[in-house]
Amino acid sequence: MTLLGRTTVNVVIGISVLYTLLPVMWLVLAATKNVDALFNSDLFGGFSLVENVKNLFAMDKGLYPRWYLNSLLYAVIGAAVSAFISIAAGYAFDKYAFRHKEKLFGLVLAAVMVPQTVLALPLYLMASEAGLVNTFWAVFIPALFNPFGVYLGRIFAQGYVPDEVLEAARIDGAGDLATYFKVAFRMLGPGMVTLFLFQLTTIWNNFFLPMVMLSDQLLYPVSLGLYQWNSSATVSPEYYPVVIMGSLFAVLPLILAFMLLQRFWKAGMTAGAVK
Repeated sequence: MTLLGRTTVNVVIGISVLYTLLPVMWLVLAATKNVDALFNSDLFGGFSLVENVKNLFAMDKGLYPRWYLNSLLYAVIGAAVSAFISIAAGYAFDKYAFRHKEKLFGLVLAAVMVPQTVLALPLYLMASEAGLVNTFWAVFIPALFNPFGVYLGRIFAQGYVPDEVLEAARIDGAGDLATYFKVAFRMLGPGMVTLFLFQLTTIWNNFFLPMVMLSDQLLYPVSLGLYQWNSSATVSPEYYPVVIMGSLFAVLPLILAFMLLQRFWKAGMTAGAVK
């Protein structure tokens, strides 16, 4: 590569990194300011980090910790169960022969292209018939089924689980469930982590479905709760610092999850790339 080419690539990468980091830098800086400092040109004035943290956890009788706990329950448990279901379904599509398999898988692929906002009203009507509206389950259950996760699960099964290994397990007398849980599932670990991270991010950032399903503030996730506070800030400016501080705390679990599980995620993303 020529010097001009390397320079161009480095400049493009630098601009991309700067574009990505600038909002985060602004968020970190703004989280330390009070209401007055947020709306003036003093870049480093109005430092009130500790006060903002105290106000965040005390605002509206301490709703934010409850929202945070709700998001952890929705996202962590939901992502783990969703990843398990997706991996199992993808494994079944790859390793078993049954009638209309490819047609059913085609329906899964078609479901990937359906926007989640389109499904919000049908899901609400179904939840209403089942008596689940304004409950934890109205947000939790729909997050468990991820068509894109099933597609990735099939790719991971193709890349990580050789048919010869499964055949050897069956020769040794293992049944289908024993073969899956004792042999295949362990080999699918990186794929499981990858699906978990994808679904964790999706559920944690989920906004529209909770907004449709929930009216009880005690059940709100962080995303919906901060939206409500931000709407209130137009009338009561004291909400602005807590919204910004709450947004900063809201991104920390995703950053931590990717940092701790990064090596598994990288391994999962290369599944099937080399045969």
